[in-house]
Amino acid sequence: MIKVIIADDHSIIRRGIRDILDESGIIKVADEAQDGKELIGKMMGRKYDVVVLDINMPGNNGLVVLKDIKKLNPSQIVLMLSMYPEEEYAIRAIKSGAAGYLRKDSNPNEIISAIKTVYSGKKYLSSDLHDRLIDELREPSVQSLHGKLSNRELEIFIKIGNGRTLSEISEEMALSPKTVSTYRARIMEKTKMRNNAEIMKYVIENKID
Repeated sequence: MIKVIIADDHSIIRRGIRDILDESGIIKVADEAQDGKELIGKMMGRKYDVVVLDINMPGNNGLVVLKDIKKLNPSQIVLMLSMYPEEEYAIRAIKSGAAGYLRKDSNPNEIISAIKTVYSGKKYLSSDLHDRLIDELREPSVQSLHGKLSNRELEIFIKIGNGRTLSEISEEMALSPKTVSTYRARIMEKTKMRNNAEIMKYVIENKID
């Protein structure tokens, strides 16, 4: 049996994935975590074959947690789950050490197949993403404005672009308002944008959501 832990802040999502995997007959959901802190705590006491990790979680997002996992156990297999478009986060996730990237709206058979694939030591990517990743690793393209941002900065950038206020972002990400303001200042400096309206325009025009 492939022993898995699911990390997602939505209990309904965790339950849905658990039901799918339990029916596979070859995958056992050994544990669950609702945020990165709980996940790391459980990983310090137990071993799992595969970590199924949501990107969008409160506090440290999945990409930050992925780095923490790799520090704790460099060989740990991690499959990232997300509702974000592949092109925005998947390549970052793979470069950060994830074994695969899967959208949450994938069909049940694909989720099972993805876990089996990464457990066997292979990467799991859609064919389109695979081709894009190969091209980027072979010959990096001109970096987009948002490509200059760190994982945490990108997450805040997208939230601002979707019309969230700094106080809303602070609450959603469990960060202090001052910390969010600092990230916003870094974003403005790196992208040369002057205000939230410019960020919103960029996010809409580039279909980053």
